[in-house]
Amino acid sequence: MSRIGRIPVAIPKGVDVKLGDNNTLTVKGQKGTLTKQFHKDMIIKVEGDKIIVQRPSDEKKHKALHGLTRTLINNMVIGVTQGYEKALEINGVGYRAQKQGKKLILTLGYSHPVEMEEPQGITVEVPAPNKIVVKGADKQAVGEFAAKIRSKREPEVYKGKGIKYEDEVIRRKEGKAGGKGKK
Repeated sequence: MSRIGRIPVAIPKGVDVKLGDNNTLTVKGQKGTLTKQFHKDMIIKVEGDKIIVQRPSDEKKHKALHGLTRTLINNMVIGVTQGYEKALEINGVGYRAQKQGKKLILTLGYSHPVEMEEPQGITVEVPAPNKIVVKGADKQAVGEFAAKIRSKREPEVYKGKGIKYEDEVIRRKEGKAGGKGKK
């Protein structure tokens, strides 16, 4: 059995879980509502304050789906109770971020500012001109939007300029050798 898949997902107080037809699970909490349809082969049961995921057989495909399904359900429960957040840092002279209503405006050394509309269910905060915090209930959506922001100016390896995750380490490269060249 899957070590992760066999662990039941605890449903905290204040979280409402509904299992619909076609393995559609709806999790509702104080941070929002998440709905996801899981693979038809997986057996999902809501028993009291636990969600149990079982697999029909020991096929390789079912073994892989077992742990995945349990983890996705756990992420949904954590998302509606605590939420997820990703922090990004902007490094570089003149590089900065600002918020205008629902728009994130990035000044990244291009001839024009980059404007990004925040998706539904996600909030973007700019506590400082060089820091961006993406928050939301859906782990995948938060990570995807943070990656989209980072892709506007990825960190550069020589000077470290660009947008990086707060916990990301950029391996810096040494520039050209300052030796004597031909005259």
